[in-house]
Amino acid sequence: MTETRSYPRHLKTDAGDVEFRMMARADEAAVLDFAKNLPTHDLLFLPRNISQPKVLSAWINEIERGDITSLIAVKDGIVVGCGTLVRDPRSWSPHVGEIRMVVSLDVRGQGVGRALSQETFALALCAGLEKLSVQMTVDQQAAIALFESLGFKAEALLRDHVQDVGGKKHDIVVLGHNVAQVQSQLEAYGLPGAVQH
Repeated sequence: MTETRSYPRHLKTDAGDVEFRMMARADEAAVLDFAKNLPTHDLLFLPRNISQPKVLSAWINEIERGDITSLIAVKDGIVVGCGTLVRDPRSWSPHVGEIRMVVSLDVRGQGVGRALSQETFALALCAGLEKLSVQMTVDQQAAIALFESLGFKAEALLRDHVQDVGGKKHDIVVLGHNVAQVQSQLEAYGLPGAVQH
């Protein structure tokens, strides 16, 4: 697919008007503040601790190289969410993308996470990806339910896969979405417009 989405986009949520835009180096300090205010537990399903300046700087470098795409949600000038699409066109899985998403405690349950996940999902569709995955700790029930509502299904449970700063280990659940299969099923049933972006 060659279609692209234009940003910034403004969406009304229960938390108020939220701007969704591509993350850039100019956002580094604001994103670091956002990451530092997240509960540590929320950072566990990310491969690296984004509340560390070195990690965040490397993340921006990856965005600038085009290896990852990150959207930020901004409310009243403050970053309240981040959705990232990670893919590796040089790997054996160039058709697969991973969605990583974190949302501020202040706006949870107010539609920001839903809008951010839908925007990130749309970016994946625009990139022509055939399969998507997302992972989180098993106790993140609201996040799991959100992705299940988008058509993701549990595919794997990784026991004791991450360790928090206190040394406690946590299980990770991996959810997958076979975009190509769902799209072809919808077309077979005469609903090609059902997966619009």
